[in-house]
Amino acid sequence: MNNKIDFSFHKLLGEVIRLHFSLSHKTLEKEGLYPGQPPLLYALYDNDGLSQKELAKKLNLKPATITVMIKRLEKSGFIKRTSDENDQRISRIHLTEKGIHACVELKAIVTDIDNVCLDNFTEKEIDSLKELLNKVKNNLKNHKENTQNIT
Repeated sequence: MNNKIDFSFHKLLGEVIRLHFSLSHKTLEKEGLYPGQPPLLYALYDNDGLSQKELAKKLNLKPATITVMIKRLEKSGFIKRTSDENDQRISRIHLTEKGIHACVELKAIVTDIDNVCLDNFTEKEIDSLKELLNKVKNNLKNHKENTQNIT
């Protein structure tokens, strides 16, 4: 790849991520949520009653992170915990009515944020952006896999 002095992918991507995070945080805050919480809510919306361990695996997060998220979401009334019928050591996580309503609202919020981000883009540009971002994602995944295999 040709490195141009006037272009830093790292810097530009960082700026985009910070601005996107700021808009997401500001918007989600109105719903009583933090940016990291919607994926957990969506996971339960698609498959209610997952265990903490299943959520951690599904979201690729550490169990301790999931525990903190669950405590906050439970305290805010978005989710509730129940004991597993077959194994009392396992907690099942369920959406409350408030959590279900939040998931419906989140879909609209994400659409609005997407519209802000992609304003003035043509369909062709959006398709190109998707393709390019998927290439970046795959490069990063391949690098991660390759460096994990080196011991």
